Amino acid sequence: MRSAVSFDRFDLKILVHLHREGRCSNVDLAESIGLSPSPCLMRTKRLEETGLIRGYSADIALERLGDHVIVFSEVTLGSHRPDDFRRFEEAAAKYEEIVECYNVSGGYDYLLKIVAPGVGYFQALMEKMLEDDIGIERFASRIVLRQSLGRRGYPLRIIATQKRWD
Repeated sequence: MRSAVSFDRFDLKILVHLHREGRCSNVDLAESIGLSPSPCLMRTKRLEETGLIRGYSADIALERLGDHVIVFSEVTLGSHRPDDFRRFEEAAAKYEEIVECYNVSGGYDYLLKIVAPGVGYFQALMEKMLEDDIGIERFASRIVLRQSLGRRGYPLRIIATQKRWD
């Protein structure tokens, strides 16, 4: 894990605001956090340069685009050498449908979040992954029936409580 980047309470306010409302002008951002535009812009640029802000994106309403399924798949690899993990991760990154991939502890090696146009497509995807021989010994999948809670983002203020601000 990378070491934490140094920041203060104004930087945290910038992060929280941009995390919630990524599409805003510097003037609006500065006004909302209580800084003038020039120092606000300098701080935002610094947060980008340090890698704390990796980019900006839109929150897309998939249900408005068309039918889809979200599936969580638990993947167990057949072998556990470092090269096996690397091979699987490199292969998983090539599948656009895998939107999140976590190496986890417990009864399996990876938890994948997969978004596909339908169950048949998802099944074909998993068959292709098995045929590609990327080290999968077995997998178990859970199709999401409905999302009962969905937050847009992370609890930044809670994570940053290790810092002390006035």
